[in-house]
Amino acid sequence: MKHSRPQLTSEPADQRGEQAQDPRKREEQARDVCLRLLTVRARTRAELEGQLAKRGYPDDVGATVLDRLAQVGLIDDEDFAEQWVRSRHANAGKGKRALAVELRKKGVDNDVIDAALADLDPAAERQRAEQLVRDKLRRERLADDDDLKVRRRLVGMLARRGYSQSMAFDVVSVELASERERRRV
Repeated sequence: MKHSRPQLTSEPADQRGEQAQDPRKREEQARDVCLRLLTVRARTRAELEGQLAKRGYPDDVGATVLDRLAQVGLIDDEDFAEQWVRSRHANAGKGKRALAVELRKKGVDNDVIDAALADLDPAAERQRAEQLVRDKLRRERLADDDDLKVRRRLVGMLARRGYSQSMAFDVVSVELASERERRRV
């Protein structure tokens, strides 16, 4: 048999019920939740909507609070997407496909995703893939008979990070040949 714990508050039960009914108080509480979440890291509107819904706030209260936060510039999905793309591409080496998937999971609109990814230069994406492969190859012990195994591992690594298959094969082939040449000298 489960026993429920009484809520420990300094207010009598009848006052707590009044506050739960007061829309201004609920909006203030919802705003505080959003502000606490935003102090940890930037978030999309959809992420904040989800957090408010999870905590039991009605949709109209959430919409009012989120509209106000967007109005004052604390929620900006376009800015969030641009920063996310820049950061995840530079630090985690993610390709366009992986970045698009991550942003979709965060509730960013497809048009916003397309605009953020348009800023990602294909040459810069290729350079990042080359750097990832070079870094991995330097730690590899290359025997004469394991090119296929190494090639598969490296292409898989790039594919998991969202690079296209054709780019991955091309980059791995070029970098593997370059690394073999470097080790011969």
